Amino acid sequence: MLASARGKAPTLTEAIAGAPIKGSWWGHPDGKRIFAVLSEMQEHDDILVCRLLAGKVTLVHRRLWPAVAALALAGQLPADATARVRQVHSASGKHVNEETPFPQWLPPDAAAAAAGLDPDRARAALGL
Repeated sequence: MLASARGKAPTLTEAIAGAPIKGSWWGHPDGKRIFAVLSEMQEHDDILVCRLLAGKVTLVHRRLWPAVAALALAGQLPADATARVRQVHSASGKHVNEETPFPQWLPPDAAAAAAGLDPDRARAALGL
C-alpha cells in the first residue's frame, strides 16, 4: 500500500479519509487524523516502510516481507527500493529520513521463509 502518493496501488491516506483526496491530504478536513494514523502505521514494528512501488513511500506488512526478500535476493528489486525508511526527529526538530539497507532490517524468520519462495510467487504475493 502506498502511504500517500498516487500510483497503481491503493493509498493509506485515502483509505483513512474514506474517499479520494484532491490535492494534498494536509489540507483535508481529516488531515490531523490522517497524520496520526499514518505516523502510527509507519512506526509499527510489523510494517516495513520502503520505496518499493515506483520509488514512492510504500507500507508492507510483515507477512509479505519474505516476498520482498525473495525478489531482492534474486536481484529483481533495486537496493534503494528495499531499504527500510524511518523518519527521525533531528536535534533541530526537523524530520530526517534514516535508511537501513536490505537485508540489515530483515529478521531471521523472514529470511528463512524467503529462501524457499519462488520469485514468481513472490511477485504475485506483492501484486507486481
